[in-house]
Amino acid sequence: MPTRQADTSVTEVESHADAASVRADAADDTLARAQSGDNAAFAELYAQHKRRVYSLCLRMVGNVTEAEDLTQEAFLQLHRKIATFRGDSAFSTWLHRLTVNVVLMHLRRKGLNLVSLDEAMDPSPESGPMRSFGTQDLQLTGSIDRMALEKAIADLPAGYRLIFMLHDIDGYEHNEIATMLDCSIGNSKSQLHKARMKLREALSVRHSTEVHS
Repeated sequence: MPTRQADTSVTEVESHADAASVRADAADDTLARAQSGDNAAFAELYAQHKRRVYSLCLRMVGNVTEAEDLTQEAFLQLHRKIATFRGDSAFSTWLHRLTVNVVLMHLRRKGLNLVSLDEAMDPSPESGPMRSFGTQDLQLTGSIDRMALEKAIADLPAGYRLIFMLHDIDGYEHNEIATMLDCSIGNSKSQLHKARMKLREALSVRHSTEVHS
């Protein structure tokens, strides 16, 4: 009996692996056809990735109308540049970076100063001692109500939200963010620190309100 169960488990694993391989091959075929100018294949890519691209745009700009426009702009850019994709990274990663660049260009066209968007980025005395910048803040990534966290992120000043999104959610390193925003690594670290402080404050106030309600 144990042998039969083990054989069944192996079969299931192999079946899942085969299915994943088929999906990967289909995705590669769709991408290849889109790169060769097949509009139907590009429409498939749009359907597969539009929700993720829109979600990224919305988190970065915090405005539904702008996010919708930026989603369309990202796919226009994708249509122009898809033939340049060489497979050095996953397509989803490449599209993610393309989308981030579209959003950043939009913010620059609006005349926003991304380095000192909301207030000076140097650590202020009242912000307390600087914390570890290179790691996730466990107070913010633990078992917190997701909707509350998303609301707190949306309420952050635009500059703080952008840095927090790029670093703590999208996983960019500070040196990458500094290059993207044309600022110093120190400014990126400082703005992330202040974003985390504001998030902790907002979540703490919400938790206190719930406890006493």
